[in-house]
Amino acid sequence: MDIGLILQLVKANLGMNTSIRDIYLTKLIEGIITELTEEKGIALDGSNSYHLMFVVDYAVWRFLSKDSDAGMPEHLRYRLKNLYIHAGGGAPV
Repeated sequence: MDIGLILQLVKANLGMNTSIRDIYLTKLIEGIITELTEEKGIALDGSNSYHLMFVVDYAVWRFLSKDSDAGMPEHLRYRLKNLYIHAGGGAPV
């Protein structure tokens, strides 16, 4: 997946215009991709817009909820289950 493109989309979603948090966001994105591919066994396709936007939305949620005890929003959980079904992977969460 194109980390640079994902970073740009995450920053656009968050309304960020500076590069002050780029290192943190990049590592967050890399961690999410590793989590999805290695831990959850989902085969991500970098050319698939659905996969790309899931990673973007997941990264935005993780960034905004880093100090929250709230669980994953239903729309992300639903989309994650769809990734399991369509892209392959382990048992849904």
